Amino acid sequence: MTEFRFLKLLDVFKPFFRMVKVDYSIMRRILETKLLMDQRRTPTIFANRPESKQKGNQFLKSLGIYALYGLLLIMFVIMKQHYMFQMSIVFSITLFLLMTTLISDFSTVLLDVRDKTILHTKPLNLRTVNAAKLIHISYYMAMITGAFILIPSIVILFRQGTLFFLIFVLEIILVILFIMTFTALIYLFILKVFGSEQLKDIINYVQIILSVGVVVGYQVAIRAFNFVDLQFSYTFEWWHFFIPPIWFAAPFELLISHNIASEYIVLSILAIVMPIVSLFAYIWLMPSFERNLQKLMGETGVIKKRHLNLWEKIVCFDDEEKMYFRFASLMMSREREFKLKVYPLLGMALVFPFIFVMNAIMSEETLINSKVHLNIYFSTIIVGTVVHMIKFSKNYKAGWIFHAIPLKSEKRFYSAALKAFLVRLYLPIYLIVSIIFMVIFSWRIWPDLLIVFVSAVLMTVLAYKVINNERFPFTRPVESAQEGINSFKVFLVIFVAGAFAGLHLIVLRIPYGIIGYFIVLVLITGVLWKWTFGVKKMV
Repeated sequence: MTEFRFLKLLDVFKPFFRMVKVDYSIMRRILETKLLMDQRRTPTIFANRPESKQKGNQFLKSLGIYALYGLLLIMFVIMKQHYMFQMSIVFSITLFLLMTTLISDFSTVLLDVRDKTILHTKPLNLRTVNAAKLIHISYYMAMITGAFILIPSIVILFRQGTLFFLIFVLEIILVILFIMTFTALIYLFILKVFGSEQLKDIINYVQIILSVGVVVGYQVAIRAFNFVDLQFSYTFEWWHFFIPPIWFAAPFELLISHNIASEYIVLSILAIVMPIVSLFAYIWLMPSFERNLQKLMGETGVIKKRHLNLWEKIVCFDDEEKMYFRFASLMMSREREFKLKVYPLLGMALVFPFIFVMNAIMSEETLINSKVHLNIYFSTIIVGTVVHMIKFSKNYKAGWIFHAIPLKSEKRFYSAALKAFLVRLYLPIYLIVSIIFMVIFSWRIWPDLLIVFVSAVLMTVLAYKVINNERFPFTRPVESAQEGINSFKVFLVIFVAGAFAGLHLIVLRIPYGIIGYFIVLVLITGVLWKWTFGVKKMV
């Protein structure tokens, strides 16, 4: 087998793994096999796209995107006087990126039960198998983190000095350990408490809660600081003990600024102790975690279809489209991998509009006659990614049936799938946000809310034309979703959402412009939908 440099580095920690009763030689062989499969197997999580003509590992090439994200940190790491503020922001951004990456892309690996049929039929220590799985994910998380902090680390080394640099690198390692083990422990609790029937839905709800918690936590971390006359000040509060970014910022204040106040000492201890404690807790509970994963192999429960029949009659116009709509709706309900990747985005789409409204409230802006309610457009930023994800399925090989049966219209299949997305995923978020916004801003905004929904439908069609090039939905392997996504095209759809919001703001300044804009928007959406999908009747 190919000898990987990562495994040679891992050999240094052989005594530690043996101390925690992990069979290191077996674990190393499992990791070696997994890393080799990552290079050769098609498709796989980190392999090339099956149809790609380019050579090389597409995951490695995609690390350049994370390096560009890392440029956001430079403006904070060059500061020299406000270590608690700057490093809290740096670690907030880092935690946000890593947590969302873990939830959206690696939860399916952490919760994977496919290797049970091979490894668990052998006389292997379950702790060893689960440790190999955790290190396998950690390896790629470390690569993503390395790309993300590469340029900021160089800036830190030359701007802040060697001691600052060493503290930063050490804490990044602790951050990775904390995120990995904390997420696994949450999953363990869910696996242990609930049965197989409710488990799969509950895990998806956990994805939403974690995503929302990360976003809200980022906002809370910022509000731990006072900003007056271009000067930052930090005042300790007891609840800061529960904000991880502040833990990891405290050692810089303690060791660089030599501020030996008791709160900085305690926070610094938490930054070191919590990741290590969570790691040992996970190692200790690994056998239980693996046993409870067995619940994920249970069959999915029966899906209630009464509500589907109602929506079929409203949004579909013939029996064939109703059949496609029902199929797409059930796929979105049953596909665990699809939900693991999409549901966290739904949670963010739900919370983002309220975050910006909260910022307006904090700035004491008058809400009744303001245009702050247009922040509801932030709920549409998920459109591009979800339309992209509709292409993928765990059972993609069954897609041959679409080529075998006589279909009147291939495009109508995608039309029904996009309608299912709008009805099942986007509409509930839109209604929740709209109702709360009308409570906050009064009933005067209802025409604006209607325009936002029509804009979301139009964005869905545009996203399909820009991102999708498949004949049928759910016919690509879900493992290739990360490599298959074109980040530029998805970001382009997000920019389109911003353009709609800007245009909406301009229209509000024109007398009766909102009515004309709504009529024009409905006509454009109907014509474009009919032209794209060949539907005889417009939505």
